[in-house]
Amino acid sequence: MEFWTAIQALILGIVEGLTEFLPISSTGHQIIVADLIGFGGDRAKAFNIIIQLGAILAVVWEFRQRVFGVILGLPRERQAQRFTVNLLVAFFPAVILGVAFADLIEHWLFNPITVASALVIGGLVMLWAEQRQHTIEVQAVDDMSWKHALKIGCAQCLAMIPGTSRSASTIIGGLIFGLSRKAATEFSFFLAMPTMVGAAVYSGYKHRALFENGADVPVFALGFVTSFIFAMLAVRALLKFIATHSYAVFAWYRIGFGLLILATWQMGMIDWSTAQG
Repeated sequence: MEFWTAIQALILGIVEGLTEFLPISSTGHQIIVADLIGFGGDRAKAFNIIIQLGAILAVVWEFRQRVFGVILGLPRERQAQRFTVNLLVAFFPAVILGVAFADLIEHWLFNPITVASALVIGGLVMLWAEQRQHTIEVQAVDDMSWKHALKIGCAQCLAMIPGTSRSASTIIGGLIFGLSRKAATEFSFFLAMPTMVGAAVYSGYKHRALFENGADVPVFALGFVTSFIFAMLAVRALLKFIATHSYAVFAWYRIGFGLLILATWQMGMIDWSTAQG
């Protein structure tokens, strides 16, 4: 493994880990950072699948007691059954639209200009959702109905647009549909598990030929471990942060970052329009 390749793997692993569960778009940051450091092509596609698995393993580990509790209680506990049904209901819309439109979206929308626009628009929506007066109907994840889950699942479909952010769409969707900030954040984490695993398996199968090169294993392993570590740190930090703060800081970050990308493109400083993820 070459030194610069190792540095690229570390950088992208850190970016994935820090951004996957924050409402700032991990895909958007991956597209932009990968373009800046010159990491692209088929190897990048395979690498992205691996580091996403590292991030999802981190959230499974962080919530391992709840996950194993649901699995063990599924045959007999009504609460575990209800929780599982809600996850499946929320997961279902993404499966349908993902299979139908994933290739079209990857071909036409995976570029920094789309990402920048989605970052700005998403940030504005996030500010509106935080300032909007709404009645909290659900204080905890276990109090959710299948209708709440379905609405959040539909909101998650917006994350197919690069730069929107899966976390942002589910968390803000949860706030709009009556969940407390804590419940919306936790359900977003739980929903990430089947959604990201499903997406990784689908992408891995579609690009299975890319994994035949054994020489890339050290690069993939480095990215996986890095993503796992930084995703765990990000999840813990976010749970502590939202206990006493709103999501406004993430909204302003999205807006500022998106405008910076658009400004560099408009002034011709960087030709973002030709970059592809």
